[in-house]
This record gives sequence, C-alpha cells and structure tokens, in this order.
Amino acid sequence: MRSKKRIAKLAQTWLVMGVLTAGMMKATAFGQTSQVENADWPLRSSEIHWPAGHTPADADLFAHNELLIHASCSIVFQHLVRAQTWPEWYPNSHNVKLLNSPDGRLHQDTQFSWDTFGVHIESRVYEFAPNSRIGWFGQGTGMDAYHTFLLLKAPEGCRVVTEEVVRGPGAVEFRKKDPQAMHRGHDLWLSALKQVSEK
Repeated sequence: MRSKKRIAKLAQTWLVMGVLTAGMMKATAFGQTSQVENADWPLRSSEIHWPAGHTPADADLFAHNELLIHASCSIVFQHLVRAQTWPEWYPNSHNVKLLNSPDGRLHQDTQFSWDTFGVHIESRVYEFAPNSRIGWFGQGTGMDAYHTFLLLKAPEGCRVVTEEVVRGPGAVEFRKKDPQAMHRGHDLWLSALKQVSEK
C-alpha cells in the first residue's frame, strides 16, 4: 500500500515538474524570439555591467555597436558627459536638459530629459566610471531602457562599445516597424562621436 502511494506521489511530482519545465522552456523561447534575427545579438559584450532586469536576455529590443576612435578615451568620454552639446554633433538627440547637474555634465545619478528616435525620454545615470564607463536608465512612452557606453584603451586610440536594452510594448512596436533602426541610430552616434573626438 505504501509503495503504491509513493509511486503515485512520485508520478504526481514528475508530472508537475514536467509541466513547469515545459512552461519555463516556452517562456524562455518566447522571450528570445525577439532576438532570433537580430545580427547584434551574438556580438553582445561580456564586459558590460548590466543592472538587474535590464540585461540582453530581458530585452524586447537590443542593439550592439562598436567603433575604434583615434583619440584618447578621456577625450571621447568628455564628449559623452557634455550631454547638452549632443545635438550639436549627434542629429538624433534634441532638447537635452540636465536636471540636477551643477556643472552641466553627466555624473553619477544625474537626471536628464531629451528626445531621441522621436520619443521623449527621462534618463538617470546609473553607472559612471570616468574615461571608462557610463550608462543610464531611460523611460519613455511604453519603453524602459538601459543604454551603456564602454570605453576601452587601444593602441590606436579608444574602442567604444555601446549597447542598449529596451523593454516594453513601445520597444516591441519599434522593433516590428524597423528592427535595425536603433542599430543605425547608434552607428550614427558613434560615427559622429568619432568625428567630434578626432578633431
């Protein structure tokens, strides 16, 4: 009698585990379908520091871009932290306003608002390592993003890696309309950053 109950209990446990495992596999597969045809996905940098909930695996939209700039990382970094000057050299940024910066530059926890890709974004700097790393959260209509820049010293200058994770229905819609738009926008950003840094 005990063995029959034990077998029934084991069978029930295996059934529940099977259903849970199948559900988890289905959820994982569903979450990753947004990246299946994303050429940036296999290029993700293992050196990026992602905040919890904003990793590439969490993304509804993801972009990776990198470029070698023939200038020191300190020069490149100075152009990134002077956010109010972005519209002068990066045509996809508009109306940049720093909300809590005493010197007009980005720092740890600086809050700023701006328009990019036709969306108004409220941002806050999360990671700030001078001449090396800067990353910020950004919230817009139906979007929750994390965008980061990693600056790596190279013999020829500075290799800049930028990646962005965007979540939410706005990100899904953006990806459906034009899956490569964010990649192209970031290519433009890096090309403009190269041009202004190498002057």
